[in-house]
Amino acid sequence: MVDFFGEDGRSRRFDVRLLPLPGWHESLAASWAYRIGPSGTLRTRASATGAWGSVARLIRFLAQTLRPPQHPGDLEVRHIDAYRRFRESSTNERYAKLELRSIALIFDVPPLAELVSSEVRDRMRPHLRYQPNPKSGYSDGELARIVTAARADVAILRDRLIVAPFDSDEEERHLLEVARTTGTIQLQGVSAPRLAGMKRRVAEHLFVTRRDLTPLLVLLVATTGWNLEVIKDLPAEHRIIEGVAVEVEVTKRRRGPGHWHQTATWEIGPPGKELSTPGGLYLLLYRMMAPARELMDDPSSFWALWHHRQGQRSGGDGCRNPFAAALDASLRHQPWMRERGILADPATDSTSLEAPILRLDFNRLKTSIDVRRTRQMGGHLPSAARTNTTGVLFRNYLAGDQSTIDWAGELMAETLVEVEQAAWSAHRRALATHGVKDLQIRIKSDDGDQQSPSDVVYTAWTSCSDHEHHPLTGRRCAASFLDCFHCGNCVVTDHHLPRLLSLLDALETRRQQMSEDAWWTRYGSSWAAIRYEVLPKFTEAEVDRAAQTKPNDSLLDLVEPTWEQP
Repeated sequence: MVDFFGEDGRSRRFDVRLLPLPGWHESLAASWAYRIGPSGTLRTRASATGAWGSVARLIRFLAQTLRPPQHPGDLEVRHIDAYRRFRESSTNERYAKLELRSIALIFDVPPLAELVSSEVRDRMRPHLRYQPNPKSGYSDGELARIVTAARADVAILRDRLIVAPFDSDEEERHLLEVARTTGTIQLQGVSAPRLAGMKRRVAEHLFVTRRDLTPLLVLLVATTGWNLEVIKDLPAEHRIIEGVAVEVEVTKRRRGPGHWHQTATWEIGPPGKELSTPGGLYLLLYRMMAPARELMDDPSSFWALWHHRQGQRSGGDGCRNPFAAALDASLRHQPWMRERGILADPATDSTSLEAPILRLDFNRLKTSIDVRRTRQMGGHLPSAARTNTTGVLFRNYLAGDQSTIDWAGELMAETLVEVEQAAWSAHRRALATHGVKDLQIRIKSDDGDQQSPSDVVYTAWTSCSDHEHHPLTGRRCAASFLDCFHCGNCVVTDHHLPRLLSLLDALETRRQQMSEDAWWTRYGSSWAAIRYEVLPKFTEAEVDRAAQTKPNDSLLDLVEPTWEQP
């Protein structure tokens, strides 16, 4: 028997004797105790139960083989290969590999690590390629419909418990008073099929019930931005800061010790806006669940709901935290979506005119909230990362969201246009300081009689009409060859076209070797001059012919310091 006490306050006893192969029991129990003990990495009952299920499945499979390994030392590579094929046939290849790697963590601690050969333990770690598959969030319309429906239901619940008290006669008041003090509702003369429904309708005048839970969870996830597991483990203990914010210590399930608890500070907001601010909503729900919390043995839990138990063995009616035993609490959220008629966006490729009922997925809801916040922050991930690190936010929530990808593409396109326009404007302003509006671009006539002017001096990519007198200084020019594209003395002919195309290629190569900001600062205005002023003056045929004769040496190294050359 191995007892487990999780850091989430939940415990479980594992009975190794229920497994086959008695020769494994002692060593398996010892390794399992180490795995779930203080030195192990399994911190919650859910994670321990999942890992134990994988180990128990392996032992049962080994017991059904033709020649079962009666002791850990009898385990061979062929047993591991057979189990992997068995799991792949019932699940899939990736899940089978993940399960084997989870089992390997138990075989890596003594005494199993000393009894099972290293070859067998290595076989439990098949190569696994990382394949992130984050779910895409809801569309803006779907998110609005979900949150609006949840907010409307919570408003009804608030009015039912706080704003509009129940008006009843003396007999009903006595029934409600007993329920308020004991949590038990006694109804006489009601048939068994109708008893549960009648009790729930009475309890709804005093307590939050299980039927109210889904909209509460939805609205808390939407307003706080935390995932569902954190919301289910909210504590009742909190601190109000100067009446404007509430401070709560949330449980953040992370791997490894020391990362479990994190302080969250939520805005309360003005009166009447409790359903729109995280702190205001937290305090409102805390107040609505206070009557049920007073009847619970553990008042430290935020969640306190009335529930109906059938049968005497279950203990009858009462108030409890539905997530005390397990976080899943066997909840079903889809009936609420159907009752509220929350529809999905119609598919563009579907011929059906009727949209289906939207499926509620809290992971998608969390992704949608993160996407909306990231947009509000202008795509700045350090500012948008509120409940996760920047890497986790991008990898697990934003990377697979199609709306984020589309929005980021539009944002990058708009940014690129703005940067190109800024570079083009810098080029035009430089020309204006030289007293000209456009570069001198001289194109030969088709008959080829026009000759190159004799008064020009060839530079790296263009020609200069007066090298001895710079337009601004009147002295001999000593500027960089890249500055020629913004000079009033610059002359461009079709002879320069091949080398200009070679320069563009070199600039694109350099763009991959340095930051965008540095590239646009150093080369942006020259690149814009070639792309938007020089090349448009030539036909596509002329550019194509020049591309066939462009030299390999772009001469870009002439304007670069030696120590900066890649």
